[in-house]
Amino acid sequence: VGENVSQLDRIRKKRTTAASFKETRGYAPESVPDFLALVGDTADGIPGLKGFGEKTVAGLLAAHPTLEDLIANADTWSEKVRGGPRLRDTLKAETTEAFLYRKLATLRFDVPIKESAEDLRYAGPKDVELLRSLGAGRVADRLPRG
Repeated sequence: VGENVSQLDRIRKKRTTAASFKETRGYAPESVPDFLALVGDTADGIPGLKGFGEKTVAGLLAAHPTLEDLIANADTWSEKVRGGPRLRDTLKAETTEAFLYRKLATLRFDVPIKESAEDLRYAGPKDVELLRSLGAGRVADRLPRG
């Protein structure tokens, strides 16, 4: 991650950089897996920890950007955060789960793949005639080619 990395939302015609992400969300993009570990992500089946809401976790990660840092400093943030003592106790009791959830939310770069980037390049629909035979000719006609 860095200023050379950005995300483009083609629908909203908006580019998000690390700086604009941090300004909007309150924490750095590098902390997203830690955020999802605590808050959860229903789309990916990550339950998160009970009681940890988005605003609270964003504030905590702004000051302590990793789970390790949050755990190491839990006694200092617990009184400043709404429900801090309860959240601190939950985090300490469910540390193993939090690390598992972070692992599930982390993109892996060390998984070997057989295909080259060229093999994975979109080359258009594979079977336009199948779409037509299924009554989806209008869909087939709208698909981009190669």
